Amino acid sequence: MRKRIAVSVVAGAAAAASAAAVAPAAAGPRPVPGPPNVSAKVVAVYGSGCTTDNVAAGAQIGGDTFTVFYGGYLAQAGGSSTPVDARKTCQVAVRVTAPPDVTYAVSSVEHRGYAYLERGANAAVGVGYYFQGQAAPAKTWLALTGPRDDDWSFTDRPPPDQVVFRPCGDDRVLMLTTELRVDKGTSDPSKVSYIAMDSITDGVKTTYRLAWKNCPR
Repeated sequence: MRKRIAVSVVAGAAAAASAAAVAPAAAGPRPVPGPPNVSAKVVAVYGSGCTTDNVAAGAQIGGDTFTVFYGGYLAQAGGSSTPVDARKTCQVAVRVTAPPDVTYAVSSVEHRGYAYLERGANAAVGVGYYFQGQAAPAKTWLALTGPRDDDWSFTDRPPPDQVVFRPCGDDRVLMLTTELRVDKGTSDPSKVSYIAMDSITDGVKTTYRLAWKNCPR
Protein backbone atom coordinates (compact mmCIF):
# COMPACT_ATOMS: atom_id res chain seq x y z
CA MET A 1 0.00 0.00 0.00
CA ARG A 2 1.19 3.49 -0.78
CA LYS A 3 1.06 5.57 2.40
CA ARG A 4 0.52 9.33 2.18
CA ILE A 5 -0.45 10.54 5.65
CA ALA A 6 0.62 13.98 6.93
CA VAL A 7 1.07 15.30 10.44
CA SER A 8 1.34 19.08 10.05
CA VAL A 9 0.70 21.94 7.64
CA VAL A 10 2.06 25.40 6.92
CA ALA A 11 0.33 28.45 8.35
CA GLY A 12 -1.78 31.00 6.49
CA ALA A 13 -1.80 34.81 6.29
CA ALA A 14 -3.93 37.85 7.32
CA ALA A 15 -4.62 41.49 6.17
CA ALA A 16 -7.39 44.19 5.77
CA ALA A 17 -11.26 43.96 5.50
CA SER A 18 -13.86 43.01 2.84
CA ALA A 19 -17.62 43.32 1.92
CA ALA A 20 -20.59 42.66 -0.57
CA ALA A 21 -24.28 41.88 -1.45
CA VAL A 22 -25.73 38.37 -1.09
CA ALA A 23 -27.10 38.09 -4.61
CA PRO A 24 -26.38 35.97 -7.65
CA ALA A 25 -23.39 37.11 -9.64
CA ALA A 26 -25.55 37.97 -12.64
CA ALA A 27 -27.69 40.33 -10.54
CA GLY A 28 -24.81 42.51 -9.31
CA PRO A 29 -22.14 44.76 -10.81
CA ARG A 30 -19.72 43.42 -13.40
CA PRO A 31 -16.91 41.33 -11.84
CA VAL A 32 -13.56 43.10 -11.39
CA PRO A 33 -9.95 41.85 -11.05
CA GLY A 34 -8.91 40.69 -7.60
CA PRO A 35 -7.30 43.35 -5.37
CA PRO A 36 -3.61 42.98 -4.46
CA ASN A 37 -4.00 43.09 -0.67
CA VAL A 38 -5.91 39.89 0.01
CA SER A 39 -5.33 37.25 2.66
CA ALA A 40 -7.06 34.10 3.87
CA LYS A 41 -6.77 32.72 7.39
CA VAL A 42 -8.33 29.77 9.20
CA VAL A 43 -10.19 31.11 12.24
CA ALA A 44 -11.99 27.95 13.40
CA VAL A 45 -12.00 24.22 12.68
CA TYR A 46 -14.64 21.63 13.57
CA GLY A 47 -15.13 17.94 12.87
CA SER A 48 -13.77 14.47 13.42
CA GLY A 49 -11.22 14.64 10.60
CA CYS A 50 -9.28 17.81 11.34
CA THR A 51 -7.91 20.08 14.05
CA THR A 52 -6.45 23.58 14.19
CA ASP A 53 -3.00 21.96 14.10
CA ASN A 54 -3.45 20.31 10.71
CA VAL A 55 -5.47 22.82 8.65
CA ALA A 56 -4.25 26.13 7.21
CA ALA A 57 -5.14 28.55 4.43
CA GLY A 58 -3.22 31.03 2.32
CA ALA A 59 -4.17 33.54 -0.40
CA GLN A 60 -2.40 33.91 -3.71
CA ILE A 61 -0.93 37.32 -4.52
CA GLY A 62 -3.46 39.02 -6.76
CA GLY A 63 -6.48 37.84 -4.81
CA ASP A 64 -7.95 35.46 -7.38
CA THR A 65 -7.50 32.26 -5.34
CA PHE A 66 -6.86 30.95 -1.87
CA THR A 67 -5.74 27.46 -0.93
CA VAL A 68 -6.62 25.22 2.01
CA PHE A 69 -4.08 22.66 3.21
CA TYR A 70 -5.07 19.57 5.21
CA GLY A 71 -2.80 17.19 7.08
CA GLY A 72 -3.67 13.65 8.14
CA TYR A 73 -7.29 14.01 7.01
CA LEU A 74 -8.48 10.57 5.91
CA ALA A 75 -11.17 7.94 6.33
CA GLN A 76 -10.46 4.22 6.25
CA ALA A 77 -12.09 0.81 6.51
CA GLY A 78 -10.84 -2.75 6.82
CA GLY A 79 -8.02 -4.21 8.86
CA SER A 80 -8.09 -2.89 12.43
CA SER A 81 -10.19 0.15 11.47
CA THR A 82 -13.16 0.99 13.68
CA PRO A 83 -16.61 2.04 12.42
CA VAL A 84 -15.92 5.71 13.23
CA ASP A 85 -12.80 5.60 11.04
CA ALA A 86 -14.98 5.05 7.96
CA ARG A 87 -16.48 8.56 8.01
CA LYS A 88 -14.60 11.77 8.76
CA THR A 89 -15.81 15.35 8.51
CA CYS A 90 -14.16 18.75 8.58
CA GLN A 91 -15.67 22.22 8.66
CA VAL A 92 -13.27 25.13 8.30
CA ALA A 93 -14.09 28.80 8.87
CA VAL A 94 -11.87 31.02 6.69
CA ARG A 95 -11.68 34.79 6.93
CA VAL A 96 -10.84 36.39 3.59
CA THR A 97 -9.76 40.00 4.02
CA ALA A 98 -9.43 42.64 1.31
CA PRO A 99 -9.98 46.37 0.76
CA PRO A 100 -13.47 47.47 1.94
CA ASP A 101 -14.56 48.77 -1.48
CA VAL A 102 -14.81 45.26 -2.99
CA THR A 103 -16.36 41.93 -2.11
CA TYR A 104 -15.98 38.35 -3.25
CA ALA A 105 -17.75 35.11 -4.11
CA VAL A 106 -16.46 31.59 -4.71
CA SER A 107 -16.66 30.93 -8.45
CA SER A 108 -15.14 27.42 -8.45
CA VAL A 109 -13.30 24.96 -6.22
CA GLU A 110 -10.70 22.39 -7.23
CA HIS A 111 -10.50 19.49 -4.79
CA ARG A 112 -7.60 17.05 -4.71
CA GLY A 113 -6.69 14.02 -2.67
CA TYR A 114 -5.54 10.43 -2.75
CA ALA A 115 -7.29 7.07 -2.51
CA TYR A 116 -6.12 3.52 -1.95
CA LEU A 117 -9.05 1.14 -2.40
CA GLU A 118 -8.97 -2.64 -2.47
CA ARG A 119 -11.07 -4.43 -5.08
CA GLY A 120 -14.67 -4.39 -3.87
CA ALA A 121 -14.22 -1.28 -1.69
CA ASN A 122 -15.62 2.15 -2.46
CA ALA A 123 -15.22 5.69 -1.19
CA ALA A 124 -16.77 9.13 -1.55
CA VAL A 125 -15.87 12.74 -0.87
CA GLY A 126 -18.56 15.37 -0.25
CA VAL A 127 -17.88 19.11 -0.38
CA GLY A 128 -19.70 22.41 0.07
CA TYR A 129 -19.28 26.04 1.15
CA TYR A 130 -21.41 28.96 2.30
CA PHE A 131 -21.12 32.24 4.17
CA GLN A 132 -21.64 32.23 7.94
CA GLY A 133 -25.30 32.72 8.79
CA GLN A 134 -26.61 31.17 5.59
CA ALA A 135 -28.20 27.74 5.34
CA ALA A 136 -25.66 25.05 4.49
CA PRO A 137 -26.27 23.75 0.96
CA ALA A 138 -26.34 20.09 -0.02
CA LYS A 139 -22.86 18.71 -0.60
CA THR A 140 -21.48 17.86 -4.03
CA TRP A 141 -20.19 14.27 -4.12
CA LEU A 142 -17.49 12.36 -5.95
CA ALA A 143 -17.67 8.53 -5.82
CA LEU A 144 -14.65 6.24 -6.25
CA THR A 145 -14.43 2.46 -6.57
CA GLY A 146 -11.64 -0.05 -6.11
CA PRO A 147 -9.24 -1.30 -7.08
CA ARG A 148 -7.54 2.09 -7.01
CA ASP A 149 -4.14 3.45 -5.94
CA ASP A 150 -3.99 6.99 -7.28
CA ASP A 151 -4.67 10.70 -6.81
CA TRP A 152 -8.21 11.97 -7.34
CA SER A 153 -9.48 15.44 -8.24
CA PHE A 154 -12.65 17.20 -9.31
CA THR A 155 -13.84 20.78 -9.81
CA ASP A 156 -17.05 22.15 -8.29
CA ARG A 157 -18.22 25.07 -10.47
CA PRO A 158 -21.71 26.52 -9.82
CA PRO A 159 -23.66 28.16 -12.67
CA PRO A 160 -22.95 31.93 -12.92
CA ASP A 161 -26.46 32.80 -11.70
CA GLN A 162 -25.88 30.77 -8.52
CA VAL A 163 -22.61 32.42 -7.48
CA VAL A 164 -23.28 34.24 -4.19
CA PHE A 165 -21.27 37.28 -3.05
CA ARG A 166 -20.60 38.18 0.56
CA PRO A 167 -22.63 41.23 1.68
CA CYS A 168 -20.84 44.56 1.33
CA GLY A 169 -19.83 45.95 4.71
CA ASP A 170 -20.07 42.49 6.27
CA ASP A 171 -17.18 40.61 7.87
CA ARG A 172 -18.77 37.16 7.98
CA VAL A 173 -16.47 34.19 7.41
CA LEU A 174 -16.65 31.58 4.66
CA MET A 175 -17.57 28.10 5.89
CA LEU A 176 -15.95 25.19 4.03
CA THR A 177 -17.39 21.71 4.57
CA THR A 178 -15.87 18.40 3.51
CA GLU A 179 -16.64 14.77 4.27
CA LEU A 180 -14.73 11.56 3.53
CA ARG A 181 -16.34 8.11 3.52
CA VAL A 182 -15.05 4.58 2.91
CA ASP A 183 -16.96 1.30 2.70
CA LYS A 184 -14.94 -1.91 2.57
CA GLY A 185 -17.82 -3.51 0.64
CA THR A 186 -16.86 -6.96 -0.65
CA SER A 187 -13.11 -6.39 -0.29
CA ASP A 188 -10.89 -8.57 1.90
CA PRO A 189 -11.82 -7.35 5.43
CA SER A 190 -8.24 -7.84 6.62
CA LYS A 191 -6.95 -5.18 4.21
CA VAL A 192 -7.24 -1.42 4.68
CA SER A 193 -8.80 0.91 2.11
CA TYR A 194 -8.73 4.68 2.57
CA ILE A 195 -9.42 8.07 1.01
CA ALA A 196 -7.46 11.16 2.02
CA MET A 197 -7.10 14.90 1.65
CA ASP A 198 -3.39 15.07 2.43
CA SER A 199 -1.46 18.25 1.63
CA ILE A 200 2.05 17.30 2.61
CA THR A 201 2.67 15.04 -0.37
CA ASP A 202 2.88 16.08 -4.00
CA GLY A 203 1.09 19.40 -3.48
CA VAL A 204 -2.33 17.91 -2.70
CA LYS A 205 -4.61 20.80 -1.73
CA THR A 206 -8.00 22.45 -2.23
CA THR A 207 -8.04 25.66 -4.28
CA TYR A 208 -10.89 28.17 -4.10
CA ARG A 209 -11.14 30.56 -7.05
CA LEU A 210 -12.73 33.92 -6.26
CA ALA A 211 -14.82 36.39 -8.24
CA TRP A 212 -14.76 40.04 -7.18
CA LYS A 213 -17.03 43.05 -7.64
CA ASN A 214 -17.08 46.64 -6.42
CA CYS A 215 -19.28 47.69 -3.52
CA PRO A 216 -21.60 50.73 -3.79
CA ARG A 217 -19.90 53.95 -2.79
